[in-house]
Amino acid sequence: MMKILLIISCFLTAMSAQAQEVNKETVQKQANAAAAAQGDLKKVDTGEKLWKFSGVTGLNAAATGLVNWASGGNNNVNGVVFGRLRLLYRKGKLAWDSSLDGEYGMSYIDQPNDKVQKSNDKLKLSSKLGYEITKGWYATALVGFNTQFALGRSYVGKGDDNPIISKCLAPAYTDVSVGIDWKPNDIFSVYISPIAGRFTTVSVSDDMNREYNHLYPMADGGLEQSLKDKYAVWKYNDQNQKDYSMNTRSELGFSLKGAINYSLKDLKVTSTLGLYTPYSWDKTEIGRNAHNVPIYRDNNRRIGNFDVDWDVALSYQFLKCLQATLSTSLKYYNGVMIDKDGFSCERVQFKSVLGVGLGYSF
Repeated sequence: MMKILLIISCFLTAMSAQAQEVNKETVQKQANAAAAAQGDLKKVDTGEKLWKFSGVTGLNAAATGLVNWASGGNNNVNGVVFGRLRLLYRKGKLAWDSSLDGEYGMSYIDQPNDKVQKSNDKLKLSSKLGYEITKGWYATALVGFNTQFALGRSYVGKGDDNPIISKCLAPAYTDVSVGIDWKPNDIFSVYISPIAGRFTTVSVSDDMNREYNHLYPMADGGLEQSLKDKYAVWKYNDQNQKDYSMNTRSELGFSLKGAINYSLKDLKVTSTLGLYTPYSWDKTEIGRNAHNVPIYRDNNRRIGNFDVDWDVALSYQFLKCLQATLSTSLKYYNGVMIDKDGFSCERVQFKSVLGVGLGYSF
């Protein structure tokens, strides 16, 4: 009996020792597997990208055909191609936000003169680099550029002899500034700069000036002087006469910019608002115009008189490749004279475009 109990005891002891050895091996395997899983988890893409690229592009077109239409009108075809792109980079406390907004449109109108006319023309670039100093607030440097692609004309029925009222780099607005950017999220931002430089440029080559000499007599300075006068790229000399020798008007002032970039399923909304006022102040009256309005040496470019530049664009994607868009632009620039009813002065400028066509949002 004692022999049997001794054999059973030895057997149980051996089994216990083997079980302990198996448990140690299992635990070690489990530990190694957990360490490997943790390493793999670090490599998993959580979806937080350093670069985010978004935008909307498209082509809107419309055509009207009339046959014996009693109330009048002309056959016409309109087309506008556009693109609004945004590139956002975030890493740690660094944020870099860049955007490109461009559009170009043409119209064909079945009429004796000026059959082909430009309807839309915009090229706007902006880039700002910021470093987060506290949650949502960035110390920021900004560069912006705004001009157009092609010649702009006043269509008065003279074809190629229609007066030129704008062109690429005439005017061109370049903004360089430093300030504070409030960016609570990727949708909304407000930028304030007390140190903002604005450079308004009118650049016309000698060849172009000679080419259009018949429209703008050289006695009056030609096309170049006409555009400089329109966009206030000049200054008064000591005799209170306009000096057109410079190609760029440089100013230091205050800038406020706001932006919205919002997407909800197939709806995309973008809006930018820019306000700028120079610090200059020279309210010396040097005369009065034909309507008895005072003329000052600073050409109305003084602190408190804000330039306004506000763009809004809404787009809705449907049926995958079709898109409805509505865009508006409101501008008011001090010193930019617009003729109307025989009277030239600063005026609110407004443009809206509603279209349905091919488009793509991303």
